[in-house]
Amino acid sequence: MPPAPDAAGKPPLEVLLCSPRGFCAGVVRAVDTVERALALYGPPVYVRHEIVHNRYVVESLKQKGAIFVEELDEIPDTTAPVVFSAHGVPKSIPENAAKRNFFALDATCPLVSKVHREAEVHFKRGREIILIGHAGHPEVEGTMGQLPPGAMTLVETVADVETLVPRDPSKLAYVTQTTLSIDDCTEIIAALQRRFPEITAPHKEDICYATTNRQEAVKAVAPRVDALIVVGSPNSSNSKRLQEVAERNGCRHAQLVDRAAGIDWSKLDGIRTLGITAGASAPEVVVEEIIDAFAARYAVTVETVSGVTESMFFPLPRQLRELDKASETAAE
Repeated sequence: MPPAPDAAGKPPLEVLLCSPRGFCAGVVRAVDTVERALALYGPPVYVRHEIVHNRYVVESLKQKGAIFVEELDEIPDTTAPVVFSAHGVPKSIPENAAKRNFFALDATCPLVSKVHREAEVHFKRGREIILIGHAGHPEVEGTMGQLPPGAMTLVETVADVETLVPRDPSKLAYVTQTTLSIDDCTEIIAALQRRFPEITAPHKEDICYATTNRQEAVKAVAPRVDALIVVGSPNSSNSKRLQEVAERNGCRHAQLVDRAAGIDWSKLDGIRTLGITAGASAPEVVVEEIIDAFAARYAVTVETVSGVTESMFFPLPRQLRELDKASETAAE
């Protein structure tokens, strides 16, 4: 027998809130880089590509004076800061910025930079590099752009691995995009190792801690709920992976939504339990907005399902840290 509605006639809904969720250390660093640059220099601050893949975050920064462009040639000659996004950029971008004497701030996530350094080391050691990732994603474009054309081959699926014809199977290495599905990536790596037993693996897994932790949290919640909401933008790789992980792990229906206005209520009729998580670039304020939207329709009780505790921190780019120190010294 279903639970009775509350005094207002709203049906009960148990919400299981995944933890960890939302902003990771790399996103915090990237967003803080733009906000600190705005505070120190005033608007405008130019940002090449979306600083992180979240519409709410991008729109909030636009309102504060950030100007987003896709390419550097959209930026006029300026002394204003020019920020590179958290996803990383090809080497040609900072080179072109230097030619135009831009004051460039690199907000690339340090875990993405780690993959760049790995690829460069493999290249110097004469290895052909396989990049596991999604074509067209800015992180993939940035990673492939660290090396000359032809040095790196992109694979997206196990089928891609089966058709690989490397120049020398004994001189292969692989790196991965940091925001992939752990399960998909594991399958592709297994296929690479089966076909090319001598392939060199990363010293430490390239999929970032935040991607891993958020996927594991969803795996724990997905079998317990009738539906799951992933808060995140449709162009966010790690958010899309959370939706896929939920559906693969026992959740009948998972929605990826930017804001509460994007919820498809017609797919949620009759639910009694709901999971909520957020991609690594989605702010907590939108999670609260989603919970409030459900509370308007249901008698909501919220239980946080906790996984690992995250304590990762990345400092701001060096130029901003030095300016902060200088301003502190001047104030003394």
